[in-house]
Amino acid sequence: MQQGSEKYADIFKAFRVRGFKACIIRPAKEVGRSGVEQEIKILRCLKGGPNILELENIIRDNQMGTPSLVFECVENIDFRPLYPTFGNEDAGYYMRELLNIMHRNVRPHNIMIDHSRRKEYAEVYVPGSRYSVRVGQGFAKAPELLLQHEEYDCSLDMWNAGVIFCLIIFRKEPFFHGASSFDFLQMIASVLGSKGLLNSVKKYDIETTPDDVDAIPYFEKRDWRSFVDERNEQLSSHEAVDLVNKLLQWDHKQRLTVTEALNHPNFS
Repeated sequence: MQQGSEKYADIFKAFRVRGFKACIIRPAKEVGRSGVEQEIKILRCLKGGPNILELENIIRDNQMGTPSLVFECVENIDFRPLYPTFGNEDAGYYMRELLNIMHRNVRPHNIMIDHSRRKEYAEVYVPGSRYSVRVGQGFAKAPELLLQHEEYDCSLDMWNAGVIFCLIIFRKEPFFHGASSFDFLQMIASVLGSKGLLNSVKKYDIETTPDDVDAIPYFEKRDWRSFVDERNEQLSSHEAVDLVNKLLQWDHKQRLTVTEALNHPNFS
């Protein structure tokens, strides 16, 4: 078996003894028993659905009984070398596919693209489970999570889809970067401006301390066109930039819904 890794899990590429068919094995290490059972149930219900990684089998460790999920093998290409190769048609195609995936943790690391087959896959999340707000340096979670605002919905996915679209059309990775929630909030404020942040904190009565929001300098909103240069101008059309602007909103209730996004002129 060949081992790879995600941010918080190990994955293995393996081959079946019979037929030597390739598959992917993901040990369920950090999820409780009920969470694993829910994920298995959801994957079985969605079997054969579009953009869903197929669960082929479940195996268990003989000593500990720890389950591992066996998925179909996808010839995934890492997003870092892949996204810069996209043209306008690719960017629009994969963005449309992405908007049909409700995941709660949409990020490049959780999306597999077999570009040779123009197929995009994602694993599903476990509903009702506790959401982890662990912050990695490669991808900014939605502001409401960074602010510890617990009332979130599918608008989380719309934020993450917007960040991924930024990576693609502006060819800037990571688009937002930082080592902590404070760093990410400050970086987001430097682009979206501080006014929206302060308005959201007030609107949703979010508690802050002198060490978080109050310590962020005041920024004016930056013009999205300022990210356009000779490297990305072909992808950064007026419609594409407008879609990014309407997805990346401080207030989660102001972001486009899936239906509104799919009907956006960028996909005409």
